[in-house]
Amino acid sequence: MPKPRISWLAVLWLSSVMLLLAITTLSAAPIKVGLVTDVGRVNDRSFNQSAWEGVELAKSNLGLGDRDIKYIETQDAKDYADNLAQFIEAEYQVIVTVGFALGDATVKAAKENPDTLFIGVDQYQGEALPNLAGLLFPEDQSGFLAGVLAAGMTKSGTIAAVLGTDLIPPVVAFNEGYIAGAKSVNPKINVISTYHPGEISQAFVDPEWGAATAKQAMDQGADVIFGAGGLTGNGALQEVASQKGVYCIGVDADQWFTVPAAHPCLISSAMKLITPAVADLIGRAQAGTFKGGNVFGEAGLAPFHDFDSAVPQPLKDMLTAAKAGLDSGIIKTGYGN
Repeated sequence: MPKPRISWLAVLWLSSVMLLLAITTLSAAPIKVGLVTDVGRVNDRSFNQSAWEGVELAKSNLGLGDRDIKYIETQDAKDYADNLAQFIEAEYQVIVTVGFALGDATVKAAKENPDTLFIGVDQYQGEALPNLAGLLFPEDQSGFLAGVLAAGMTKSGTIAAVLGTDLIPPVVAFNEGYIAGAKSVNPKINVISTYHPGEISQAFVDPEWGAATAKQAMDQGADVIFGAGGLTGNGALQEVASQKGVYCIGVDADQWFTVPAAHPCLISSAMKLITPAVADLIGRAQAGTFKGGNVFGEAGLAPFHDFDSAVPQPLKDMLTAAKAGLDSGIIKTGYGN
């Protein structure tokens, strides 16, 4: 009886099918995503929270389970590397690190762990690594729009900004954009900008200082105050909300939803669209289309919510024109020049 013969074409076809199935199974396998906050809490109602909500959005989009996502809250800057190591040792495929200050630790971890994908929020990448995406935003542009809004709403001719530390470039970008936007409306406007004087570890978790600084600005005549500095900025918003006849502007997220105590004054927020950008990059990781280097997200103003009728139509038109000019490059904020 002759032995059956299997052609080399059949063997090749079978091998190809098995390889394709293996690749499909790998790409479809659920990933584990870890997030390391900057110093502060994940529910800071601003920066850290926006990034974590991006992880949660990715969980929903990709059908991940509760055990597939986790965060570690950094208590001290010296813990950055150890916090990253916890996720690496637990074999998380994607690690999100939140904030400029985590940049060096993230780059080091990415170089030492080429099979792990990293997303660094607010971390510019000078050297492109294939497994590290630096997620950046034009904070100066959303700050510019906040400045236009503030200049258009002030009655006293004095506005203010209560900020985190000037050691963090995005904070400086927000402030310089804010000043430029305000002066584009009124070159003689008085802008009181105050950075937190402490270390990075304290600058974004000091609502008492934020409140006291906002009060000082109001005592000097400021009637629109931009709070840009995590919990510190939130303290400023809540202090302004306790006064009458003063507006406040939030930062990072639409703080109408995250800081309801600021509703009495919160006319808008200078947003960085962190949540969808983080979710998108995690989705790329799952799909196998993740690329390293710098990735640019979007920024803009939040809706006016209950204050919509208080914002004059000419000012709304001015904001629309400013946004178009910023997007096209016709309008320059001056930041970084």
